[in-house]
Order: sequence, then structure tokens, then C-alpha cells
Amino acid sequence: MTDDVHDVSSAEPGGAEEIGDARAIEESMRAHAAAASASPSTSAAAAPAPASEAPVDRQLEAILMIADEPQSLVALGTAVGAPVPVVRQAIERLVADFDGVDGTIRRGFELREVGGGWRFYVRADLDAVVEQFVEAERPSRLSQAALETLAVVAYKQPITRSQIASIRAVNVDGVVRTLVARGLIEESFTDSETGAINYVTSDLLLQQLGINSLEELPLISPLLEDGADGFEQNEGIPDGRV
Repeated sequence: MTDDVHDVSSAEPGGAEEIGDARAIEESMRAHAAAASASPSTSAAAAPAPASEAPVDRQLEAILMIADEPQSLVALGTAVGAPVPVVRQAIERLVADFDGVDGTIRRGFELREVGGGWRFYVRADLDAVVEQFVEAERPSRLSQAALETLAVVAYKQPITRSQIASIRAVNVDGVVRTLVARGLIEESFTDSETGAINYVTSDLLLQQLGINSLEELPLISPLLEDGADGFEQNEGIPDGRV
């Protein structure tokens, strides 16, 4: 049987070289596998950094600074990626900070909970100063956009900002702020479910229009198209269908 055993390297030309190459490849693969397990993966190394490394308090402060409507704890938690209890504690710290607790400077604004959400408000003792500033800054006449928005509020009140925007098909945030600053519309109540503020016209608008109540507003139905022209064009077609 010993005669049947042959040396591979001598039985086939080039056999030893092929075996050597195979062993070299195997050793190289093992070396790469060991290096990969010992070092972080490429995907982990390339993972993006967090959107913001600022403290939760500062992140919430930035968001509330630009918010036009009260923000719930859930909404704020979703925005900063923090649990509701953490957000609640951060809000409490901000309230204390703005109120001048523990020796901090009492700000001219306050963080107030309204309608299930949180929003910045001017302190009541500074209303006169803000009103005087607004009176000096606001223009004497309303723009066309402001007049259209005011008409929507007058006829559809109470109405939210998003509903006004849906009717006018444009963003109305700035216009609504202008009308509120002028005292022509005012916040009536906040929706308990959505947190949206509902606006109504003010007594000042009635004075400016020279009427005693909204019942004296002119009817708009005579100004609306009744579609008669369309029916005349489709005359003879059942139900006016094309």
C-alpha cells in the first residue's frame, strides 16, 4: 500500500505552488477577519453624530422661542428625542430660571402653560411698554393680505391659524401676528386636543367699522358666484353634467 501513496508535489507539475498560494490566501483571509473583529466596523465609524449635543434645556428654549402655538410635553419630547419626564423637569428648570429663582435674572418674558402646552409670553407688568412699542412701529394702513385675513376671521370665527391658511392658500403667520398686535383680532381659546389657538375679532374692530355687533356685517352671499353661467352653458344636458 505504501507504493500507492504519492507525493503531490512531485506527482503533478506546479502542485506545490498551488498549495502554497492557497495557504497564503487562507492566512490572508484569517488576518483580515481578525483585524475586522478587533477594530470598529466601517458603518459604525461612519455613523453620523447626534443632531445636537446641547443640553435639553437649551434645545427646548430654542424651540419654544420660535413656536407660535403652545407645545405639549409630548411634542417637545419628540422634537429633542427625550422622554416626557426629562422634558418636564427641563421645563420646570426653565420656568424657575426665567422667573429669577435662586438668584437668576428675572426675564421680561415668562414660560407659561396654556391649553395643555407651553409657550413664551410677555410678563403682564410689561404689557404697557410692549403696547407702546407696537403702536409706534405698526403702519397706519393694513395690507391687502391683512384685510383678506381679517375678513376671513370676521366671517368664520372662531377660527385657527391653519384654517385661515387653508382658506387663503398662503401662510398667514405674519399677518395674524400683525392683526393681533393691532388689536383687531384676539385669542379666544386654545383647543384642548390640538393646542391650536382660535381667533376672534375684537371690540376695537367693531369700533373701527362703526357697528355694534357682528350681525351688522354685510352679507357676502350676493358677492359670490352662483354658478348660473355654468348652467347656461350646459343647457339641454341632464343635471348640467358634461
